[in-house]
Amino acid sequence: PEAADTHQVDRAAEAIAAGGLLGRGPGEGVMKRHVPDLHTDFIYSVAAEEYGLIFSLALITLFAFLVIRGLYRALKLSDPFQQVAAAGLFVLVGEQVLINIAVNLNLIPTKGMTLPFISYGGSSMLAICLTLGFALALTRRRPGAYAQA
Repeated sequence: PEAADTHQVDRAAEAIAAGGLLGRGPGEGVMKRHVPDLHTDFIYSVAAEEYGLIFSLALITLFAFLVIRGLYRALKLSDPFQQVAAAGLFVLVGEQVLINIAVNLNLIPTKGMTLPFISYGGSSMLAICLTLGFALALTRRRPGAYAQA
C-alpha cells in the first residue's frame, strides 16, 4: 500500500462516508469534482454520496434480486446445457456488481470494472445488455422447457 497510488480509492471512501443515511441530494456530491473518472469505475461511491446509504442498499438488493431470480429460473430448466449457460450468465452479472462494489469499498484492488446499467460507457452497456439478453432468452417460458416439480 505504501508504494501504490490510492487517490481514487481514498476519495471513493470519503464520498461514501460523506453521503450518510440519506445523501447530499442529486447533483450535490462534491467528490466527483475532484477526482477524474468517477463516472465509470467509482460510480457507486458517487451514488452513495448523493443518495445515501438507503439507496446504496436498495441498489445492492435490486442486483441481488436480479441474480437470485435468474439463478432460480435457471435451476428450473430441464436441459443441463441451458441450466449451466443461464446460471453462468447471471453469475457473471453478479460477479461484476460484486467486484465493482468491493473496489468502491476498498475491499479489493481496483479492476476497472463498471457497475452494470449505472456506469458511463457504451461498450459496457452493450456487453451487459447482450449478456442479460442471452440469459433471458435461455430462461423465457417455453412449453416443455422446464422440469416438472
